[in-house]
Amino acid sequence: MTDFVLVAGAWLGAWAWDEVAAELRGAGHEVHALTLTGLAERRDTQPAGQQTHVRDIVEEVERLGLRDVVLVGHSYAGIPVGQAAERIGDRLRRVVFVDANVPVHGESFLSGWPSEHVRRTIDAHGGHWPPPGPEEYAGQGLTDAQIARIVGATPHPGVTLTEPAVLARPLEELPATYVKCLLDGGEPMPAVAALLGSDNWELVELDTGHWPMFSQPAALARVLHRAAIRP
Repeated sequence: MTDFVLVAGAWLGAWAWDEVAAELRGAGHEVHALTLTGLAERRDTQPAGQQTHVRDIVEEVERLGLRDVVLVGHSYAGIPVGQAAERIGDRLRRVVFVDANVPVHGESFLSGWPSEHVRRTIDAHGGHWPPPGPEEYAGQGLTDAQIARIVGATPHPGVTLTEPAVLARPLEELPATYVKCLLDGGEPMPAVAALLGSDNWELVELDTGHWPMFSQPAALARVLHRAAIRP
């Protein structure tokens, strides 16, 4: 039995993991899906920066007294999850990045890709990044109902996207699985590709889009289970 802590990406809360969590519990695991500050049912809590989200994750692990933890970060959440993974020390069993960005010391979520349009959108929406319209989810293996759920999610706190990551040691030292969702592009981003050269990292591919917790929850749960039982 493993303790999973599941953290979804931009706009989403713990609710995004409902189907995956049910599959993992059916396999005998304990599952703790976490909503980050400023999102979903925590939308009206204190202002959130990226380090707030790192603390959310670390404090959840400590509050619950978890050991043998598999931290899972999807999309944006890979950045705070990667930082939290090194901060929980020997409580960590493995970290899994699901089609995720990874933290690079001194760089933000918006670093390293053409993101000026995101910055302009944040400025135009009072410091928040709203979910894109339904047309942006085409070709990702999602049903219309699944797209509607994502589009109706919470505008994301913009500061979390612009603050730099803080790493105390190289990320490649962590035991990690990277899940690449092939409908969202066949190759991992350069920062991920560099990490996959480490013996501590493995690459797993899923033939689905960027939101596999909706499009293929059972397949994603199987990947997470296998990551948890890796020696």
